[in-house]
Amino acid sequence: MGMRNVRPWAALAVGLALLGVGNALCGEAIDWNKARQLIERSRRGEALSAEDQAYLDRARAAKQRESARQPGVDASGIDWNKAGQLYRRSQTGEKLTPEDQAYLDKAKAAKGAGGSQNAPPQITGKESVGLTPLTDLKGDQKYKEMDGGLYGGGRNEPPEAQAKLARAAAAQIAPLDAEGEPAADGRIALLAIGMSNTTQEFSRFKQLTDADPAKSPKLVIVDGAQGGKDAPAWVNSEPVWAEADRRLRAAGVTPQQVQVVWLKQALIGPGRRGEFPAHARELQRDIETILVMAKARYRNLRLAYLSSRIYAGYAVTQLNPEPYAYESAFSVRWVIEEQAKGKAELNADPARGEVKAPVALWGPYLWADGTKGRAAGDLVYRREDLAGDGTHPSPAGRQKVAELLLKFFKTDPYAKGWFLKPATQP
Repeated sequence: MGMRNVRPWAALAVGLALLGVGNALCGEAIDWNKARQLIERSRRGEALSAEDQAYLDRARAAKQRESARQPGVDASGIDWNKAGQLYRRSQTGEKLTPEDQAYLDKAKAAKGAGGSQNAPPQITGKESVGLTPLTDLKGDQKYKEMDGGLYGGGRNEPPEAQAKLARAAAAQIAPLDAEGEPAADGRIALLAIGMSNTTQEFSRFKQLTDADPAKSPKLVIVDGAQGGKDAPAWVNSEPVWAEADRRLRAAGVTPQQVQVVWLKQALIGPGRRGEFPAHARELQRDIETILVMAKARYRNLRLAYLSSRIYAGYAVTQLNPEPYAYESAFSVRWVIEEQAKGKAELNADPARGEVKAPVALWGPYLWADGTKGRAAGDLVYRREDLAGDGTHPSPAGRQKVAELLLKFFKTDPYAKGWFLKPATQP
């Protein structure tokens, strides 16, 4: 078997053993079998403990240190032989893994920054990127010719027509049996759809909510989001949906009992899709398709709450840095605007014909300008809120998002009726 077919961490362990470097970092040996297991768990979207994440970060640092001593590797940590191979593979039409694509993007950025292999990466962590949160962008303020507000025109509340649809949809949410029929002992399933950040945040939200005495006993929360599965993966891969269905079964509910989804999606390497608004329009189209697919699969789906990315100013790769994370909010807004304008493919109004999508609304808006936060004063992102790559949330970051989600569902006028016990509803 060639080295190309060996998993990266296994190849690294073999290489280090051959080189006899002792697998040491700051005097502490790295167990590469353990590191490989941790990276696999992380890629599946599993939330690592703080201790395991720290161990994985040390292993990655050891890998980078060794790479700097290998032929073809310069001070930027880029193995240009590897980058060249990845580039040639991509040019032949081969679809790279997310990890390989991120590596190639990093190499392109390093070369483009200074025109030589010794150039440093373009992306460096920043405590603030100077952008105005969409919720605070009002009046004559604009971002690249786009006005502000979650719903446009500086508004952070849905327009009346969309609110009316949401009220009607929420009124239909009730406990259902396994066949999707009303039942006093039935269940209401809330399903998450998304990628790695989504599952990391939602899994913590589920823990908090299941322990909250105010939660409705009829509500079953299911994390269907999956690591590495960005928006195109949900559009193009049936196995992704099959895995979500498997998780529903494991939670004791059926697709017929899914009535609400939280959808948070992104594109891997959005910079490859072109500058704003090109990449944001592509994400918009994917989200629209996912909503239609979800309605076809979950016939009792009534409401879809959409959220965009958290702050990515600390990102150190091209996976999904700023301003792409910030700009993804416009993708969400455009989806809701299209439905509100009566787009037939997104119809959620029975009076207008066949219902093809759930009513789309904003969930919690999760972006804030790093340590500068936002006007509401309820959210800032410090470096410790992000993992080593500056893109995925650390345990502290997951906690922040989980708390925002819980607060949102307990107070949203279209959610609290089915989310909370009747006696605890405001």
